[in-house]
Amino acid sequence: MSAEDLERYETEMELQLYREYRDVVRMFAYVVETERRFYLANHVDVTPHQVDGDVWFELELNDAWVWDMYRPARFVPHVRVLTFRDVNVEQVPREDDPNPPFLAEEDES
Repeated sequence: MSAEDLERYETEMELQLYREYRDVVRMFAYVVETERRFYLANHVDVTPHQVDGDVWFELELNDAWVWDMYRPARFVPHVRVLTFRDVNVEQVPREDDPNPPFLAEEDES
């Protein structure tokens, strides 16, 4: 396999992963981003811990989907993440929400 073939394969895998994400994102309540992974989940607990002035985070995700093109199964029932880095948790706008945040901002202008 040439380097070009490998690059083409990885590009196709990323495109397939994006399409899967687009198809499943509305099934989840939260988008969670860490320094290593990107997750979708229906339940998220973030617990900060402090030790000797350093802060680290413990995340518990239930009913999750993992953005990782090399995983054979991206849907997982439980994920536990420990990190010293930033964590971003966002609520996914619901389709049935009459005033999702991104539309409410547009209406105010």
